[in-house]
Amino acid sequence: MSSEEPLELLQSVIFAKTHQHLNNLEMAVLRGAWDNQTYEQIAETYCCSSTHAKTVGSRLWDFLSQLLGTKVNKKNFSVVLERKAKELAVDVATDVATDGVTDVADKLSVFPETSSFTYHPSVTSAITSVATSPELPGGQVPLDSLFYIQRPPIEQRCYDTILQPGALIRIQAPRQMGKTSLMARILHQARMQEYRTVTLSLQLAEKSVFTSLSRFLQWFCASVGKSLGLPNQLAEYWDDILGSNASTIDYFENYLLAELDSPLAIALDELDILFQYPDIASDFFSLLRSWYETARYGNSKSVIWQKLRIVVVYSTEIDALSDFNRSPFNVGLSIQLPELTREQVQKLAQLRELDWQASQVEQLISLVGGHPYLISKAFYHIGHQDLTLEDLLPQYAKKGRIYGEYLRQKLAHLQQHPELYEAFSHITCSPTPIELEREQALKLHSMGLVCLQGTQVTPRCDLYRYYFSGVTRAEFRIVEH
Repeated sequence: MSSEEPLELLQSVIFAKTHQHLNNLEMAVLRGAWDNQTYEQIAETYCCSSTHAKTVGSRLWDFLSQLLGTKVNKKNFSVVLERKAKELAVDVATDVATDGVTDVADKLSVFPETSSFTYHPSVTSAITSVATSPELPGGQVPLDSLFYIQRPPIEQRCYDTILQPGALIRIQAPRQMGKTSLMARILHQARMQEYRTVTLSLQLAEKSVFTSLSRFLQWFCASVGKSLGLPNQLAEYWDDILGSNASTIDYFENYLLAELDSPLAIALDELDILFQYPDIASDFFSLLRSWYETARYGNSKSVIWQKLRIVVVYSTEIDALSDFNRSPFNVGLSIQLPELTREQVQKLAQLRELDWQASQVEQLISLVGGHPYLISKAFYHIGHQDLTLEDLLPQYAKKGRIYGEYLRQKLAHLQQHPELYEAFSHITCSPTPIELEREQALKLHSMGLVCLQGTQVTPRCDLYRYYFSGVTRAEFRIVEH
């Protein structure tokens, strides 16, 4: 028996008894359990952490044990649900034979009666507690989280584009602006259309992978194949005489894509790492560009390449790179994530159950701008009564407060580049915009430290101005709570 019919039945029963539906992640856990997947495999498919998947699973098994009137866990879930579905099928078949009743909704006697179905307090919020609990800010926002704030029309444009043959989506923004969270939602939309999806973070690749173009492309091909559950066939397709790019094209065209009956969406996260290896980056970016263009040629090879959809995620300003006409950075859909608006910050405050006035929102934005991570971090700690909004205002900003670790990381990065450190010191101390060389301005913008105003720059937010204007090379301290 396939999983879909029993799971649809289970959704109907849950709604009949609780007036709620399971969310996407909970359904993913149930499908994974039915297919004997580990939590790690479920998490990889759903682009969340295995810990988060286990937490959702644990609450589900408690909830379903009470709902189904028998002990349910990950190992026996499929057996229990299949048995309940068969019992219901027998009940329906019997009634059809005797009196013509065919309404399945009326035949839920194989489950505990609604009138006696009461939740234990620890199970009452099993369906929604994970989604509504204020998770720690930082990293990808889970797909089922209420605290992901959409930035229209960006999400819908991405969802529409990923369904187009040979699509390429480029997501660029400074770190911790929500790039990976958007990427995960694009892939989720693809999976909803029964696409195969693969996520590769270059941050997880070993340094040896970047020692040569051949080594990197073999890693790329093998990683995609492994994620698809296909055996490694590089020895059969790799030809050193033809070269690495040609071998990679052959591997995708005649093996990976040829084996799939549905489109494939590949997301490349932390693409910036490749910029440290210009020789590899140039050839790899040229390869991505050629795949995008081949899908549009309308020749015999276009059909196979139209299966491929690519999402690339990076922080670096591409204007700072040379020879990008051979790369994918001037084709496809370009998305530059903006900061949150005042209305979006107000909505996030409401979701965090903070009864804030517009003036309070304005005070926080004046300090940290509309930076999603900095806003969420403030709301998290204020919501937990670790501090108040007043504790974050200018007279305290130099001490770092809850942003201490974040500011220290920014400072350490700056100190690795003395020319940027010097330039940013002048910017934070100046009451007016500073004019910088284009390359320096773009690098500081990629780090999320400045706003560009033509050829002039200003600190992105007052937090940076207050803190960094008080830091010297010889001495700096950050007080963290």
